[in-house]
Amino acid sequence: MSNATPLGKKRGGGAAAGSNVGRPHVSWALPGLLFFAVFAIVPLALAVYLSFCKWDGLTSPTLTGLDNWTRLFKDSEFWQATRLSLLMTVISWCFQTPVSLLLGVWSAGRQRSRAVLSAIFFIPLLLSTAAIALLFHALMDPNFGLAAKVLPWFGLDPSVLGTSTGAILTVAFVGGWQFMPFHTLIYQGGARQIPEVLYQAASIDGAGMVRQFFNITLPQLRNTITTSTVLIVVGSLTYFDTVLIMTKGGPGTDTTILPYLMYRTGFQSYDLGYAATLSTALVVVATALSLLMVRFSGFGKMRSTREGM
Repeated sequence: MSNATPLGKKRGGGAAAGSNVGRPHVSWALPGLLFFAVFAIVPLALAVYLSFCKWDGLTSPTLTGLDNWTRLFKDSEFWQATRLSLLMTVISWCFQTPVSLLLGVWSAGRQRSRAVLSAIFFIPLLLSTAAIALLFHALMDPNFGLAAKVLPWFGLDPSVLGTSTGAILTVAFVGGWQFMPFHTLIYQGGARQIPEVLYQAASIDGAGMVRQFFNITLPQLRNTITTSTVLIVVGSLTYFDTVLIMTKGGPGTDTTILPYLMYRTGFQSYDLGYAATLSTALVVVATALSLLMVRFSGFGKMRSTREGM
């Protein structure tokens, strides 16, 4: 007798036996979903609840309805902090994106010194944010820091952190200096996925490096740029320790961004109910900006840039 299997059937249970091959089981995602729920959804829900309460952190929260939200929309300090947070975001993006993009594209090449220099560029990301803030605060000291010795040579006031413009630019620079290596890695990974044949064809047509960069590299990295931009926006809106250590919201309130205002309201004024309202508003602002960028950049469609290759 022949042991041949009839066409259309499979040994060991037929077609049904292999129907789930390659399909991830739903239970595999449960640990990640549980972790996200415990450390993200639950704290956010508690913050939203506390935003409708009056609470000093010691006694039990007391529901006050919409009092905190009414106060929020009438609070001029909140609107100033929101404006400063958005300004910090714009400055951070304008500083980090061009530099990290160029470094990422360069580090994706085959230069002899690429590996060593890429490792050096990555070092700031490994350092503590508080340690970096303390370091730059000492460097910018107008009496004993590096700024006191170097800036007068260029006719500049060494008291950079004592001016409104200098303080916010310095905070944005320190944050960008630390997190720029992260975005460089993102662009490096994206640049390495660009097919080499595109550059070869452009070279045959006589296109130089600059023209190749603007006509090939940038269009191919459009989804990568959107991803990096969303991360910069969320990161810039959550600056806190750098502001706390370097400027303490000053001079005056010129660097009092939303996270620092939330900290000052909750842990210095002990008005944790209103601080929860500020934190919820910060989540709303960050989410809205991220969704707008995804919507208008076309990133939500996620179409492949290598389609047809």
